[in-house]
Amino acid sequence: AGREAAGVDPGYTDRAGYDPLFLGGGHPVPLPALAAGQVPLAAVNRQATAGPRYVLPYHHFSVVLHRLRRLAFFTAVNIDGNCSVRLRREPDRWTLDPRVAADEQTGEEVYAANPLDRGHLVRRLDPAWGASRAVAKAANDDTFHFTNCSPQHEDFNQNKTTWAGLEDYLLENADNLDLRVSVFTGPVLADDDDPYRGVQLPRQFWKVAAMVRADGVLSATAYLLSQADLIAGLELVPAAFSYGAYRTYQVPVTRVEALTQLSFGALRDADPLARLEGTGVREIDDLRQIVL
Repeated sequence: AGREAAGVDPGYTDRAGYDPLFLGGGHPVPLPALAAGQVPLAAVNRQATAGPRYVLPYHHFSVVLHRLRRLAFFTAVNIDGNCSVRLRREPDRWTLDPRVAADEQTGEEVYAANPLDRGHLVRRLDPAWGASRAVAKAANDDTFHFTNCSPQHEDFNQNKTTWAGLEDYLLENADNLDLRVSVFTGPVLADDDDPYRGVQLPRQFWKVAAMVRADGVLSATAYLLSQADLIAGLELVPAAFSYGAYRTYQVPVTRVEALTQLSFGALRDADPLARLEGTGVREIDDLRQIVL
C-alpha cells in the first residue's frame, strides 16, 4: 500500500453518498427513517439541492447529524469486497464539513489534551473501493470528517477487537452473493450520557448490517457495543461506569430501533433472530457465533 497523506477534496458536488440499490437482487435498502420528532433536530446540508436535506453524502457513504448533540444520528456505508483497496493509514487529518454549521459538529476542541479518541463510525477502509486507486483513496479520506466520528475513551476505542471485525467477517465468511454489504452505524444518544466540554459522550454504539445471501434472501443483523449492565437496561451511577469494560452483542434489529427511534423498515423482517424461537441478546465472543 502506498504512503499517501489523507487530504479531503474541498469540492462536494461529486459525492454520491450511500446507494440504497447497492446490494442488488431486488432488495433495495433505504436509509433508516428518522422519527418525526428527530427530523427538526437533524443538521441541514446547506448545499443540498434535493431532499431529504439533512443527508450529508460522501464517497460511498452518508451521514445524518444530530445538530444539538453534534454527533451522528447514524452513518450508512456501502462496502464492496470485490474491489476494495487496502490503503495504508497515515497521520490523521480531521476536518469539519463546510456544508454544516461549525457549531453543529464536534471538532478538535473536544479531543485536545485528554484520553478521548476520534472514533470512526464508518471505518476508514470500508468505503475504500472502486475502479481505481484514486477513487478508493478519495473515499478513504472522506472518513476523516468530524461528522463521521464520535468521542470514544481510549480504553473503549482500543479494546474492541470483536466489534472492529464485524464487517470483515460478514464479507469474508458469510454466504454472501456478491461480497457486498451495507452497514449502518451510530451512537446511542441517551439523555443521561455524561457531558464533557459541551458534548455528551455516548456510552453505547450500534450497528446494523444488510446483505443478500447466495440463495437470494436478504439478511440483516444488528449489534450493540455495550457493558453488560447497560445491555440489561440497568442504570449505572457515574462512579460505577467504566469505558473499558465493553462487549459485543448480537441483538434483534427491533432492539436498535427501540434504542434509537430510527426505523429500519424491511430489515426488521430480514433479521434471522426474528425468525428463531427464544432468541434475544447474544454476547459474541467469537464472530462465528453470529446468527446470519
